[in-house]
Amino acid sequence: MQANISTNYQAINLFGIKIHALTMDELINICGEHISKKDSLLLGVINVAKLVNSRKNDELHRSLTEADIVLADGLPIIWLSRMIGNPLPERVAGIDIMYKLLKEANKKHYRVYFLGAKPEVLQTMIKTIQKDCPGIPIAGYRDGYFDKDEEQDVAKNIKDSRADILFVGISSPKKENFLKNWQKVIDAPICHGVGGSFDILAGATKRAPIWMQKSGLEWLYRLIQEPRRMWRRYLFTSIIFIKLSFEAILRARFGKLIHKSTYMTTSKTKKQNK
Repeated sequence: MQANISTNYQAINLFGIKIHALTMDELINICGEHISKKDSLLLGVINVAKLVNSRKNDELHRSLTEADIVLADGLPIIWLSRMIGNPLPERVAGIDIMYKLLKEANKKHYRVYFLGAKPEVLQTMIKTIQKDCPGIPIAGYRDGYFDKDEEQDVAKNIKDSRADILFVGISSPKKENFLKNWQKVIDAPICHGVGGSFDILAGATKRAPIWMQKSGLEWLYRLIQEPRRMWRRYLFTSIIFIKLSFEAILRARFGKLIHKSTYMTTSKTKKQNK
């Protein structure tokens, strides 16, 4: 299966990563089209940490640039896009994409495969989905604890399941690299890496309240939940992102001023030559 449907949608470039200017509704319609035509679509989402880390992690950077569609999963990226004059329409979070696709799968009976999380978390999540979404034919599931030399067997198992949608609940950059390396073997219409979303669906961890999500404070909620694991990540990536953002805003603003100044000088010269 090859992606014959056009994925040439409007996008902006932030620090070498192309981020698509799509709303959630537009994305779900695109996914439905790919499933109906059996054309492959690799989804990627990017937040501040991933954007910063992709500058030094070549594998992560390559996996993001090779995704068919990349969406902004973080309000700071939306805010920056507006400040540089190329506004993205809205945040499209990876877990929200998963929720929406599960809803579509329940309604249209798409076959879904789940890869990732600890075995007990995965089992709990599968039971929850079977209860809440009885219309979903579960194509298969496997925990996320496998070695690199097992990847080919995992990919073949997913292919044999004839899944319409694959959710990969593994942390970055392992999930991006797995999808990049094995998407063609897997041959599923929709491949989407969802990170720690399986833990949330299983009730093992909680997502931030809606007001925190809408305020860009979801990171603070995660920091409170897992301070030892998250403080270093948020501290260093946030400092680097603020620095990069400041430079990007200056380039955007001064670039416009230089362009305007050049235009005015050229116009003045043309008038003098008449």
